Amino acid sequence: MTTGHITFSRAGLGDVGTIAVMVGELLEEIMSASGTQAFNFNRAETDARLTEFISQDQYIVFIAQREEAGAVGFVSLYKSLALYAEGYFGTIAECYVRPKYRSQSVGRGLLAQAKAYALNQGWRRLEVTTPPLPPFDRTLAFYGREGFSVAGGRKMKVLL
Repeated sequence: MTTGHITFSRAGLGDVGTIAVMVGELLEEIMSASGTQAFNFNRAETDARLTEFISQDQYIVFIAQREEAGAVGFVSLYKSLALYAEGYFGTIAECYVRPKYRSQSVGRGLLAQAKAYALNQGWRRLEVTTPPLPPFDRTLAFYGREGFSVAGGRKMKVLL
């Protein structure tokens, strides 16, 4: 059981390394649970990319920290637009809470930060894609409890 106060703040360039490590943890968890080598994580490249995205104010990251533990989670989002969404909206790129700190309202707090930011930007909605089911049915249930509903389809990609 953990103790201590959780704080949420917008991440800056000084948080790049910490966030990149958690991105690696998230991707490893997804690949391990799904049995698919879906990502090619490179810490140095992730640091550089994250530095660029934050510097250009294109990628918004909120970080959760606990006094005695440091960073325990993060959520990242960016501005999107589509006709079906009736204009601008936010896309949650990653949302991750370290396993030891799950079920302690950290994820809820991170999503509250993302929702508040989205409202402040005048976005009409937030969208998120969950990892593959059934290994991540708890993730889907979490988003459902936070007011998200299934919008249809599965995420697909083509490498260029």
